[in-house]
Amino acid sequence: MPDALLARLRRFHSDAFPQYRAQFKELVDGGQHPTSLFIGCSDSRLVPYLLTGAGPGELFMVRNVGALVPPCCGTLTPRLPDTLGKRGQEPPPEPEKRWTGGLHGTAAAIEFAVLNLKVRHIIVCGHSHCGAIAALYGEVSPEAVNLGAWLDLAREAALPVRPSPEALRRTEQRSVVLQLERLLDYPMVRRRVERGELSLHGWHYVIEDGEVHVFDLKSGRFIPATEPDEASPPDCNQ
Repeated sequence: MPDALLARLRRFHSDAFPQYRAQFKELVDGGQHPTSLFIGCSDSRLVPYLLTGAGPGELFMVRNVGALVPPCCGTLTPRLPDTLGKRGQEPPPEPEKRWTGGLHGTAAAIEFAVLNLKVRHIIVCGHSHCGAIAALYGEVSPEAVNLGAWLDLAREAALPVRPSPEALRRTEQRSVVLQLERLLDYPMVRRRVERGELSLHGWHYVIEDGEVHVFDLKSGRFIPATEPDEASPPDCNQ
């Protein structure tokens, strides 16, 4: 382990942990009761606790490349090869099929958060300058088999244009909305949303501005959280 990381672990134990000792003991004795599930990108520039001001026990968190939501049930779907339909090339006997049943880590977290922890909010948080979204407009290494399959979960958000800062920003936001829609395919999520027991929130964090834009269902737009609006982010303490 690098010496710098080891030094940070020691500082946490000696300096930071004593301030939270009683709080952690309470969370151990009484169990965790977070009110929000935070589905965020793995990007190192996204720091959920810093962003939300949440403390220990307030956020149940799952992070992955692109802040994507897999299907609730694994499916075997056809994937057409790039050569299909090109002149002078024979199509294969049948299209390649990609099994998405292995994309279960985030799905398991969603089920656990809703069924066991009974969270009241689910937040999908994308961000500016997202490498996963940019990869939709480029090529993925053939060695990155899992990454290529995972990015399929965001391809519907891509625009039929050349990548530009504006196109990438729009795609990042479109992907957040796409993941919210996919969340509703989870029976336990839809059931609780329809009963008013669970709320879904789409966020787009603009790193360079320190600003979160929140999806407003009525207008279909992302609105800066600093503007007074019904789309205000949920309070992680409620």
